Amino acid sequence: MKTSVLSQLGQRSEAPPISWLMKLTLDHPHLISLAAGFTDSESLPVEETRELVNDILGARQSGKLALQYGTTAGDSELRQLSAERLRRLDAAGGPSLRRPKLQGRPHAVPLPAAAVYSPDRMLITSGSQQLLYMVTEALCDPGDIVLVEDPTYFVYLSIVQSHGLRCRGIRFTEDGIDGGQLERTLEALKRSGELKRVKMLYLVSYYQNPTGITTSFAKKVEALKTLKRFERAAGHPIYLLEDAAYRELRFAGDDVPSALAVKGASERVIYTGTYSKPFATGARVGFGVLPESLLTVVLRIKANHDFGTANLLQQLLTRAIGSCQYESHLAVLRRRYARKAATMLKAIREHFPANVTWQAPLGGLYVWARLPKALKSGVKSKLFQSALKHDVLYVPGELCYAEDPGRRKPNHEMRLSFGGASEADIRTGIARLGATLRELLDG
Repeated sequence: MKTSVLSQLGQRSEAPPISWLMKLTLDHPHLISLAAGFTDSESLPVEETRELVNDILGARQSGKLALQYGTTAGDSELRQLSAERLRRLDAAGGPSLRRPKLQGRPHAVPLPAAAVYSPDRMLITSGSQQLLYMVTEALCDPGDIVLVEDPTYFVYLSIVQSHGLRCRGIRFTEDGIDGGQLERTLEALKRSGELKRVKMLYLVSYYQNPTGITTSFAKKVEALKTLKRFERAAGHPIYLLEDAAYRELRFAGDDVPSALAVKGASERVIYTGTYSKPFATGARVGFGVLPESLLTVVLRIKANHDFGTANLLQQLLTRAIGSCQYESHLAVLRRRYARKAATMLKAIREHFPANVTWQAPLGGLYVWARLPKALKSGVKSKLFQSALKHDVLYVPGELCYAEDPGRRKPNHEMRLSFGGASEADIRTGIARLGATLRELLDG
């Protein structure tokens, strides 16, 4: 009888869906992928990056700095720039917004306090994904519970699965999670004696992956108040982990302040962002703002991971932001994604059956489509297999739902990405998918 030498985590870890979705793309050379959340290859800042790297390596002192180890927390100048940039984003979203109503009372969006955005609370990471992993590792033991949106970012669900955690899905509405269901879920966990296992609420708060919806500031205020009310019964803090990976990919509408701007709540908010999607996905640099109570332990975990994000990449992003190259590239990217989103929506209107619904995104990379409930869209469905035969790939919506004993996974939705495909491929891919949908619905 063979005995595994793997750890429990090693034995639990399953192949993430992202891995086999990418393998499908590689195995089918003529496949049009509307699945992968890749950014637009044609707009990658090759020339700008060449200039910035030449500038870094052109002087011996800056070149030596960039090619040497850095600190675990990250380059001090990049942390300062990141903190200032985040504070400006939140401040810009504040006074100009209408006061959202919450439980019948108006709530002003405050100007963020400078201390909340101190560089001392900032951590530079190898993409935002690393921070998601480290925070989960720092807070959660096997059997603990994470509250997630229903649906949510399916790659994070792989982290949850590998750590042996349980999820409770909170229904998603047109402006964020359903506050009533969040409260009912916590109350049910309190009655069952499981509230002490709840460690955090995870939100993808801007142009959400997969739905494209942005969480309103009012919903963030409400969620934090609800979590705080249940802390005494839980016996420990319950954190809100705000994943803002798509925040800067806004191409329409107004920005919304982050949960860091909620007065008095910063010690319960973990905020993570990234420079990968707004600048270049090959430059794997992300950042996070953590409460002081968590920062020390996450820094220790990061020291065990890599004792510092790649220093050359940090110097690249520092120069890009400091020289306004980052901002210039971001403006180009926003216009390009606006065109690609419009191309996808036009093709959907032309080719999809009338009983398929969707919501026009204001940013990010995704369109979330809902089919008639009788038509399954999962990995084993006729639709998914037929789409592959027609050389088009989407993300089955079922992958974006956590395992939750309180409901069945919906199996009639799909995530479509306009990020990586060309406009011509978007038109062709949607036409192929529309033909497949009509064929099955007519049948």
